[in-house]
Amino acid sequence: MRAFVAAVIGLAAAFALVLTLSAVGSPPGETSPEPLLTTVPGSQR
Repeated sequence: MRAFVAAVIGLAAAFALVLTLSAVGSPPGETSPEPLLTTVPGSQR
């Protein structure tokens, strides 16, 4: 029973965090026009 209560409290806290972050919204600004490098340059085979 204690595990169930702890799980409910954890889920409620996570849900409240998601709602808070979605209410605040994303910070203002622009994305970079440069693509992100996902590999080390020059390591192509």
